[in-house]
Amino acid sequence: MSFILQTERLGLRQLSTADAPFILQLLNTPGWLKFIGDKKVYTLTDAEKYLIDGPIKSYHDNGFGLYLVADKDTGEPIGMCGIIKRDTLDCPDIGYALMPEYIGKGYAYEIAAAVLQYAQRDLQLSALCAITLPINIPSKNLLEKLGFKSQGPFQMAGSTETLLLYRI
Repeated sequence: MSFILQTERLGLRQLSTADAPFILQLLNTPGWLKFIGDKKVYTLTDAEKYLIDGPIKSYHDNGFGLYLVADKDTGEPIGMCGIIKRDTLDCPDIGYALMPEYIGKGYAYEIAAAVLQYAQRDLQLSALCAITLPINIPSKNLLEKLGFKSQGPFQMAGSTETLLLYRI
């Protein structure tokens, strides 16, 4: 496996269309649907399109994107983490999501801290944003633990949903 980066327990690698079965699962977990939203990925074809139009396009266009988080020893996919460039934010933002069975075990902090370091050191990103729903207390706590500072309520262009914006 060629990981972009590794931590004590995890590896990060680019996503490919071969990851469609995992993406189909992840994007339909209760946590994803509640805190990130329904991306209308209901079939393997939808998952492949999500990958091609999202992370894979972002690698080409931006030099970064969302990556697959895997158990370093087994290669088993456990989630996604990476950097997203959105037109509605003035800096790229960090995003992460794990399968339910891996939540609450320190994996999100472990991989998000490594991605933050990668973004600053290797990608030379001087600022990073993060967005989360006000009800997502674990995400708010994680962002603050990583050193992000709350910028207050925020609405994406064309949306009425209130999010919290963080910056580092």
